[in-house]
Amino acid sequence: MTILLFVMLGVFIFMMFRRNKKTQQQQAKLQSEFAPGIEVMTSFGLFGRIVSIDEAENKVVLELSPGNLATVHRQAVNKIVEPAAETQAVPDDASALTAEEPLAPEAKAGRADETPDETLKRLNDEGKKDF
Repeated sequence: MTILLFVMLGVFIFMMFRRNKKTQQQQAKLQSEFAPGIEVMTSFGLFGRIVSIDEAENKVVLELSPGNLATVHRQAVNKIVEPAAETQAVPDDASALTAEEPLAPEAKAGRADETPDETLKRLNDEGKKDF
């Protein structure tokens, strides 16, 4: 029984060292890809573009926004941000986000010519349909 306990402890320690070595290899590979102009994310959530790298001091200068620079330790940068493949067009108004079906041109024209009292009556009548 004691031998089995020591074997399990040995396997646990071996797996722990193996995982640590694998993490160090991944971090070294990532840091070898650093170069000025690459978009990165730090371990504390700041996004920026690498401006310069100081190998002797292990520092990276990031441009967070135009004119704003931050100096962080090289190990704080832990992810290279890939640019988004496609971006969806954002509508100019919120009606495109909530409308189930686009309104017919004649329906739009009729509502644009309503007086405020007619609009209030129409909205109150629409609310009564839910009950």
